[in-house]
Amino acid sequence: MTKESKGKVLVAMSGGIDSSVTAILLHEQGYEVIGVTMKTWDYASSGGSRKSTGCCSLDDINDARILAVEYGFHHIIIDIREEFGDYIIDNFVEEYTAGRTPNPCVLCNTHIKWDALLKRADQLGCDFIATGHYANVRFEDGRYIISKGKDEGKDQSYVLWGLSQEALARTKFPLGKFTKKEIREMAFSRGHKELAKKGESYEICFIPDNDYRGFLKRRIEGLEEKVKGGDFIDLNGNILGKHEGYPFFTVGQRKGLGVAMGEPMYVLRINPENNTVVLGQEKDLQKQHMKVKQSNLIKYNTLPQGKELLTKVRYKDKGTLSELSINPKGEIEVEFKALVKGIAPGQSAVFYEGNDLVGGGFISKS
Repeated sequence: MTKESKGKVLVAMSGGIDSSVTAILLHEQGYEVIGVTMKTWDYASSGGSRKSTGCCSLDDINDARILAVEYGFHHIIIDIREEFGDYIIDNFVEEYTAGRTPNPCVLCNTHIKWDALLKRADQLGCDFIATGHYANVRFEDGRYIISKGKDEGKDQSYVLWGLSQEALARTKFPLGKFTKKEIREMAFSRGHKELAKKGESYEICFIPDNDYRGFLKRRIEGLEEKVKGGDFIDLNGNILGKHEGYPFFTVGQRKGLGVAMGEPMYVLRINPENNTVVLGQEKDLQKQHMKVKQSNLIKYNTLPQGKELLTKVRYKDKGTLSELSINPKGEIEVEFKALVKGIAPGQSAVFYEGNDLVGGGFISKS
């Protein structure tokens, strides 16, 4: 079978092990592969080192190009710094200054990376796009459905809830049926020993040193002057101490508060309108209800009624059984079957039926 008979696929290559093995597998399966590396951020201006802790550094870009040359397929670099910065970074800053906790990876997948990949795929005559996400996609009952990857510890379906049916129709996730260990073994067995040993990318790509407070301070002129001097308060409004700026905290945070109360205290709520941060005990973080806005459904056309779905309120959350309904504002009302801790406005709420991704949205209120 010739490569052309399988079609042409544009593979997002960061230079890391997952995207590299994605390209190798599709090449071996007979697809005509074109690798593309997206330059999203000017790393020299972000501070910190850009070794192997993230993706798409100059070294990683070179690694992606070398792999493409070795396997004989084309590799291109596209500069999307302007569109990435205008949308993702501006949103990141705006969300924190509004007292919410943003989820830039979800926005980037939905509004930047997939749009950029599909646009270039059309320009290059590619039938498909592919990424190294640990997830699966299938066509069933007239819809493209995302399901969890085989490796429960690496499953990345949580960050894919915003993708459209049109995007999923042309998307391939070759790694979804494998574990991370198996992917490393594949790289090693093909002679890519250094690639097999590459570390994970956990940081937000435009904050390589993982210091989001420092990033916000550099990004917003006069930020400290605008927000410093606010109060920590309890649920009754009693002042507990001073904080250094409400954007530097997130709901559920316990460490780094800078106040000693004789017992562990947690951030319960952030009030930008009066520059206060509400603290309380761990039990005060527990909620049984929340609202979700800007939702997108994957498995169904409309929200299924009468079904108990598993709802995750953050990436590493195991999920809690819940019932969902739509309110007059078009928001999804989530009623949990058990108390859930640390529901943070701005984060993603993602709904599952078994291993299938039903949909998701942004938490607006708990």
